[in-house]
Order: sequence, then structure tokens, then C-alpha cells
Amino acid sequence: MSDKTIEYFYSAHSAFAYLGAPTLSRIAQDSGWEVVHRPFDFRPVIEAAGAPGFAGRSAAHIAYFFGRELRRWAQWRDLQMIAHRPTYHDNSLDAANGMIIAAHDPDRLSFAILQAHWRDDADIADQHTLRALARLCGEDDGALLAAALSPHVQDRHRENTRDAIARGIFGSPTYFVRGDMFYGQDRLEMVARAIEKPFDP
Repeated sequence: MSDKTIEYFYSAHSAFAYLGAPTLSRIAQDSGWEVVHRPFDFRPVIEAAGAPGFAGRSAAHIAYFFGRELRRWAQWRDLQMIAHRPTYHDNSLDAANGMIIAAHDPDRLSFAILQAHWRDDADIADQHTLRALARLCGEDDGALLAAALSPHVQDRHRENTRDAIARGIFGSPTYFVRGDMFYGQDRLEMVARAIEKPFDP
């Protein structure tokens, strides 16, 4: 990956990708760097990393996460957000991730998809929903959906997933600056600093 690019690994249903997206865009604009969107298939990445899923967490932890942690971050980032696990959270992300990969303006479409999931509780696996979001973002919705589901784009989706596993990613979002990994939207200030001054371990 060339210099002056922020590699952005995430899934289209990621709460923290949604919360961090406007800040990431501002960092890219302020620095003149490009965000390279690398949406991946969340489940195999998490399984390969050995990270626990929500099914293994306590009811108290889940209630805290959705009722407090995410709501606090939403207020901090000045974003609207539902206070429960999205209704369609377990649906396939192949089409949504594929549309981001194929989009002319992935920054805008990515945020629209994340926002629809976390603000509007929309089904981002539904093709009518995705096409409507694409139109709102100025994309040719029919052509974009066809491209998203094409073998070429889905191969790139699988490549992103394989690359995420190979690079030891264990959550979404994860950012790379000059090959240095930063996990979580709460590290975005460190991403901004790394652009100006690389970390010296």
C-alpha cells in the first residue's frame, strides 16, 4: 500500500466503524491522505482471531454495551444511534460490503449504510434498502448492486477477509498507517498523530 493512504478494515454493520466514520473522514481531509476501504466478512475474521462473540457474553455485559457504551460514544461523536442491538444484525453483509468496494464514492456510501443500520435499524442485506441508499449517495443503484454481487467484487471481498486474518486483525474497525495497525475508533487520534509523526517503539 502506497504512502498517504489509511487502510480501513471494517464490516458494514460495525457500531464502532459508524461512530468513527466522520472523524476518520476529517482526519483524511485535514491530512490530504486517502482512505482505502477494505470491508471484510466479520465472522471468519473474529473466529480466526479467537475473539469471543456476543453469544458468549453475559446479559449484563450486553445491556451495558448497547445501553451505555455505544450511547456514550454516540453522544461524544454527536451521532444519533439506536439503544439496542439492530434487528437485522446477523444478516449477510456480502451485498453491503460489495457495494462499498464497488462504489464511486465509498466514503459517502459506507457512512450511509452504517448510519442506516445503527440509526434507522434498517436491513442492510435488503437489496431495495441498499439501492435506495445508493441513489441517495448519487450512485447508479442498479449498476452498483450488479457490480457488488459480481464475482470480481466478491473476490475482492474475500481477499479483504483473507488479508484481515493474515494481518492479525481481531475487530472492526482497524486502521493501518504505513503498515502500523490501530484497532478501534477510539484510536483515531493516534491515527492522526501517526500521519504527522510515525510511532517509534
